[in-house]
Amino acid sequence: MAHHQVLIVGGGSAGLTVGAMLRNKPNAPEVTIIDPSEKHYYQPIWTLVGAGVFPKEVSERNEADYIPPGANWIKDAVKTFDPDKNSVTLASGEKHTYDVLVVAAGIQIDWGKIPGLKESVGKAGTGVCSNYSFDTVESTFENIKNLKKGTAIFTHPSTPIKCGGAPMKIAFLASDYWRKHGVGNNVKKKFIKAGGGIFAVKKYVGPLNKVADRYNIERVWNTELTELRPDAKEAVFKHMETGKETVEKYDMIHVTPPMGPPDFIKNSPLAASTGWLEVNKETTQHSRYSNVFGLGDCSNLPTSKTGAAIRKQAPVASENIMSFLEGGTLSKKYNGYTSCPLVTGYGSLILAEFDYDKQPMESFPFDQSQERYSMYALKAYGLPKIYWHGMLRGREF
Repeated sequence: MAHHQVLIVGGGSAGLTVGAMLRNKPNAPEVTIIDPSEKHYYQPIWTLVGAGVFPKEVSERNEADYIPPGANWIKDAVKTFDPDKNSVTLASGEKHTYDVLVVAAGIQIDWGKIPGLKESVGKAGTGVCSNYSFDTVESTFENIKNLKKGTAIFTHPSTPIKCGGAPMKIAFLASDYWRKHGVGNNVKKKFIKAGGGIFAVKKYVGPLNKVADRYNIERVWNTELTELRPDAKEAVFKHMETGKETVEKYDMIHVTPPMGPPDFIKNSPLAASTGWLEVNKETTQHSRYSNVFGLGDCSNLPTSKTGAAIRKQAPVASENIMSFLEGGTLSKKYNGYTSCPLVTGYGSLILAEFDYDKQPMESFPFDQSQERYSMYALKAYGLPKIYWHGMLRGREF
């Protein structure tokens, strides 16, 4: 049974960033990262891949190239946690123990929870597409490009999701594409969301509704996709409050699938009653196991699940892990900062930034609720560079 000073579960954005930050410390601890994936994806760019701006290959790198120098990589998956014995069991059956455990295992995409979705998404001729997978993301642009008239539906589920603005962004980009190609009036556009409005932060609601009005997108709230009938090109929706079912015909449907905590976290002693990893919202330390920390999409931190949130969580987690190892107090605090770069069309973007209280926390000396090319350029060209060369290398911004 191997023992580790710091054992990180997950080699995605959060796991690699914290691992790199810890390894960059002058008194760097021994770090081991557990992740079965050969490839690492910069997923925020998938919105623009789905809109035909970039090929999907720009989002992919080899995981091995981003394991921090001096860190160990175990290419396996975690099966179970035993925090009372400071141990994890891998899919291979191997057991590993730790001084500190960091859980950064991301979010689980539950494609199977919508009957008809798994077998139709990304398949030619079905009209069903999704930006939420490397394998299906290019089908979105195929559908956008080929649709000259008919009905296009964009869905948003009731569960927490990666990047809460993404379902709306692709609706805007598709609408802009059709407008630019002279078929905007021939396509009926519907954005159907299980939530109660276009966005959770008041400052950005008016401007986003204005964008939706410009594209003539019909908005339907408190309504969730429950089933697809791909052969008939029908989607079944259920109203969240009344339970009433409606059937919508579509020529194209972009589905944001339901998501949730990974099963191996949900079924473990580390989970909160909601299934998410239970951590202190300021320190990222586990609420019941003091030598366990967690961050990113798998955690119950009450903020949006975005890479930008991780960028601010990781310095807090890494500093507090070092303090814990050295027997000090956990003095670093996370304020819930997150960011949603809301693409409103080709070459325009509203950069929403806010904290736990849904109060704007903007980085630039202008009103970020207005659409700008500069913010679009930041998303398309600046942020990927910051991610690959800065964040994943443990550099703070």
